[in-house]
Amino acid sequence: MQWATIEGKTRLLVGGRVNRFIPNPAFTHLARPGALSEYFRGEAGVGDMRAAFGELEPIEAHPEYRDRAARLRVMDAQGLESCIMLPTLGVGMEAALEHDLPALTTAFSAFNRWLDEDWGYDHEGRIYAAPYLTLADPAWAVDELERVLARDARVILMRPASMLGADGRRRSPGHSDHDAFWARMAEAGVTLVVHGGDSSYEAYERLWGITDDHEAFRMPLLRRMLSASPIRDTIASFIADRLFERHPNLRVATIETGSDWVAPLLKKLRTLSIQLPGEFTSDPVETFRQHVWVSPFFEDDVLALVDLVGADRVLFGSDFPHVEGLADPVSFVKELDGLPDTDVRKIMRDNARALVRPQSQA
Repeated sequence: MQWATIEGKTRLLVGGRVNRFIPNPAFTHLARPGALSEYFRGEAGVGDMRAAFGELEPIEAHPEYRDRAARLRVMDAQGLESCIMLPTLGVGMEAALEHDLPALTTAFSAFNRWLDEDWGYDHEGRIYAAPYLTLADPAWAVDELERVLARDARVILMRPASMLGADGRRRSPGHSDHDAFWARMAEAGVTLVVHGGDSSYEAYERLWGITDDHEAFRMPLLRRMLSASPIRDTIASFIADRLFERHPNLRVATIETGSDWVAPLLKKLRTLSIQLPGEFTSDPVETFRQHVWVSPFFEDDVLALVDLVGADRVLFGSDFPHVEGLADPVSFVKELDGLPDTDVRKIMRDNARALVRPQSQA
């Protein structure tokens, strides 16, 4: 990874190529939080995406974006007790480096150390920054997991994707080759967070003639309409690979992947359990409900999700301070109108609070 000046603009080179996952990877100037919230609700159209971002502000105007003490002051003003903090650029880097395993593991070893130094994996019981791990090198993943656990990591981050191994084969994350990692996760009782990013679905997209790089906010129309869902496929693979049967103490939280994928997956699981009863030792829908927590987009039908999986498995998420998130994080509570106060408290606080506390094995 290195910076380069190309045609007068600062660009990020990853694996020898210009990386376009984030249009401004240096984050020198940023749009206001929630600038595109109406767009994502489907309430406003955008002809020029650049113009839709509005006036940009220098990052120096927002110390809370880079300084944890300043962030805590903002959280106090927002009425937030604590938060899980996840990377923006980081979730696009594995795809760019997956063909160079030493570079991939070196990059994320460095990222995780920086994250610990700047934010801390558990800062004052309020900011839980998630180290990023990949199973592309299972031995590295186990070693790095041990290191971050020793530094009090409470959540572990991965992208929704299969992994390209050193032998050139792709494997699902729940593959038995990764069992040493999952056994340690289960023993530690920490939560896996699966966060949207570049899931290396370009091979699927190429079947439909899409050849451009993955770039946030600048997707061709067809990419927006294709039905491939990396998060649905990832959770499906966990169940098909019997990961939760082998490691029943595992907990998975899906974040920044919405919830529209949940109903189709549960319908498919329900149908398959009837058609192929010998493939399941227990009800796969109940397996999902036992092990998976879902953070819906605010524009999703949150109440329908509660009906599907129960209030115990739904997580409030604001994506603050991103343009696609909520300017006022706790305004998410408006999406819960009609629910009992006990369910509102679970979704807005208690469920996430439980996930950042290690769970002992039965």
